[in-house]
Amino acid sequence: MNAEIIAVGSELLTPQRLDTNSLYLTERLNALGVEVVAKAVIGDDRARLKDAVKAALERSEIVLLTGGLGPTEDDVTREAVAEALGRPLVWRQELADAIEARFRRMNRKMAEINKRQAYVIEGAEALSNDQGTAPGQWIEVGSGRYLLLLPGPPVELKSVFERECLRRLERVVPPLAIRTRVFRVAGMPESDLDQLIAPVYKRYTNPATTILASPGDIQIHLRARARSAEQAEALLEELAPQIEALLGDNIYSRNGEPLEAVVGSLLLRRGATLAVAESCTGGMLAERVTSVAGSSRYFVGGVLVYSNEMKEKLLGIPSEVLARHTAVSQPVAEMMATRVRQRTGAAYGLAVTGLAGPEGGDAERPVGTVYIGLAAPEGSSARPFRFLGDRERIRRLAVQSALDLLRRHLAR
Repeated sequence: MNAEIIAVGSELLTPQRLDTNSLYLTERLNALGVEVVAKAVIGDDRARLKDAVKAALERSEIVLLTGGLGPTEDDVTREAVAEALGRPLVWRQELADAIEARFRRMNRKMAEINKRQAYVIEGAEALSNDQGTAPGQWIEVGSGRYLLLLPGPPVELKSVFERECLRRLERVVPPLAIRTRVFRVAGMPESDLDQLIAPVYKRYTNPATTILASPGDIQIHLRARARSAEQAEALLEELAPQIEALLGDNIYSRNGEPLEAVVGSLLLRRGATLAVAESCTGGMLAERVTSVAGSSRYFVGGVLVYSNEMKEKLLGIPSEVLARHTAVSQPVAEMMATRVRQRTGAAYGLAVTGLAGPEGGDAERPVGTVYIGLAAPEGSSARPFRFLGDRERIRRLAVQSALDLLRRHLAR
């Protein structure tokens, strides 16, 4: 069975609010074997919401609406769904009594407008809400289709779904297992990766393959559906090794872990420590490393040497080296990594220096030129990189590339 989620509320169309309910519902539905095939956000517009509900019911067996069940005039979910189904709203005195009793327990008088929440769509089962005043609704539309109306506040939605919806869905959803596998890849452009693996994954409709790209990081999601978890895993086992063989050590994670967590695990395995020296990334590298819980077991610290003066004072980079090669150069990146390793006593030193822009580049060193240095017990080196994009993208790519450089060295 397929499902669609419609989040209701004009506030969700502003930059300040994010629909997180759909993430929770997707996870719970997937666990039941239900595939979420579409999500939508609709403002507090009765006509648009009615049209969205009708269209979703034509496409999918299960449609879930979140929000718009409050007592105010802009809460239009009940009315819009009633219109979409061609059914009237029916007054339920027991719901009104329950809402009023909740207000009494809070030593408050129920406002008259709260009575709107006691109306349900004809034929609906009311779903009790022990965290708020808006009951949910379960509606069997016919032809094996179901419509669920859920309150918008996450604590209310989760309670109603767990207590009231799960058992109903378990009765109507055919047994089906969904299993996923996630590969994370660094060091490859998205187009190169897809050109390499597409001939393999395109031969399969189950598992389905989705590729998600962000600066320096590509995720490959394989999603299999079957009657049992064992069958779904078997489908994944048929496709996944073929992709792994093509991508080799460009794959840095097989369980969805971010690159900084993988690097941390490799350092722990070696019983090694890390220190960093940053210029153009302004502390972003250290932030990524320390975002992992327990990073104090392997991360010693670092220095932020944004100016030439600080490179001299804190790391002892000779002024003549900076004058001869400039701060954005292979010798300086290598020296930064070596000196931070020496001065902190860390096993590994990792350094980044470059031109993030938007100004400061020239013909020899355009904006996006970055050098990454690595100092290890086996010796030190530095590599040049050339990144395209705005300042933020260049800095993110620099950090990702630095972590990947260290990851490949540690994994050898």
